[in-house]
Amino acid sequence: MSRPLKTGATYADLCAVPENLVAEILGGELYASPRPAPRHSVAASVLGGKLMGPFHLGENGPGGWWLLDEPELHFDADVLVPDIAGWRRERMPAVPSAAYFTLAPDWVCEVLSPATEKIDRQKKLAIYAREGVRHAWLVNPLLHTLEVLRLESERWSWVAVHDGSATVRAEPFDAIELPLGVLWTE
Repeated sequence: MSRPLKTGATYADLCAVPENLVAEILGGELYASPRPAPRHSVAASVLGGKLMGPFHLGENGPGGWWLLDEPELHFDADVLVPDIAGWRRERMPAVPSAAYFTLAPDWVCEVLSPATEKIDRQKKLAIYAREGVRHAWLVNPLLHTLEVLRLESERWSWVAVHDGSATVRAEPFDAIELPLGVLWTE
């Protein structure tokens, strides 16, 4: 995924990418990557599960969020697919019926892999900042790290970097403790 497949890409180009790949248009360039590796999938799935109960369902937590795995986001000509995204229900009272979202999430999580890390950090974070996403998490299942970012004055500020098996509170979900060790497969 380090090089674009096509420049000047359209949504029709994205739809022509085989279904076994994750396709995105970033800055007019079409990128495609294989489905996530098992470590990546475990980290994303477990993290989503840990947040789902307290924030999406309101079980033993504050509720008030829509949390979705791999939603398709359309921002002008850019089409992004974060690993997990969340919208505060006060901003998005109902999930739209369209197959994609045009309202920027309040939080995104990208699970990093060697093939996608550069794109996630450089291209995607820049687009999320431009669109006003307030919070971003970067999870690295190989290094066992969680980077917590906050958008301030249209730029990303690193709030914290957590690692290993620590139990942490990370905004915007700091109402609960998150045991990082459960995200890693080793």
